[in-house]
Amino acid sequence: MKTYRVLIDSKDEKGLVYRISKVFFENDLNIEKNDEFVDEENNKFFMRSVVKGKIERDLLQKKLQEALPAHANIKVITPKKKKIVVMATKESHVLGDILIRHYDGELPVDIVAVVSNYDYLRPLVEKFKIDYFHVPHTDLSRSEHEEKILALLEMFEHIDYIVLAKYMRILTPNFVQKYENRIINIHHSFLPAFIGANPYKQAYDRGVKIIGATAHFVNNNLDEGPIIAQDVMSVDHTFSWQEMRKAGRDVEKVVLARALKLAVEDRIFVYANKTVIF
Repeated sequence: MKTYRVLIDSKDEKGLVYRISKVFFENDLNIEKNDEFVDEENNKFFMRSVVKGKIERDLLQKKLQEALPAHANIKVITPKKKKIVVMATKESHVLGDILIRHYDGELPVDIVAVVSNYDYLRPLVEKFKIDYFHVPHTDLSRSEHEEKILALLEMFEHIDYIVLAKYMRILTPNFVQKYENRIINIHHSFLPAFIGANPYKQAYDRGVKIIGATAHFVNNNLDEGPIIAQDVMSVDHTFSWQEMRKAGRDVEKVVLARALKLAVEDRIFVYANKTVIF
């Protein structure tokens, strides 16, 4: 028996669920999990199903395409570990959390490599027997540095997602375009209120009562890509800015891990610079 994740998005119209279910029924597929959503404002239909049966993946894809409107987007995915590259700079908390979750089998991924513009995190990464590539940016323009990274990434047969684990360099449109909706970033949720160096000190000086983190896909608008996951925690006057930063880092770790898990389990639809998540 084969298991498939079926992802369908389409302009909404009458009978879509019936037609999809009919294909499943006629091909002896058992529906193990099913989620649907209609965005009435934009007239968009979304459906994610987990099905099990004997039919071959390509044939199931063909039958769904025949049954649904030509404008429907259909993906029939065989569940397997996704290949990811993690990019980092100097901070270890998010990267370390991903490495531990991967080591413990919590994330269904293969970490192909860790890439950094500094060599600081090599000892940490090599403890987990994962390849570490140092691509220094000194004396290089942003585009020259990115070309070196892109050349490195092309060494790998296929990359499903690039995870920015506090990678502190802005990616150019050329880089983003090559991995559209496949680059996941994490940052504190103070934006756009506290921009620049030491946002936790700025937040402390302002007396904020909530801190948090946002994980999102990267697009060409800085930190404004489709949001995947967010979380917050309460703080009060007893927190120093250093304690706020430590607590914020804990939130960042959890939120990025949650976002990555949603992505590699094929639970995310991206449209209109936002996401539908099942």
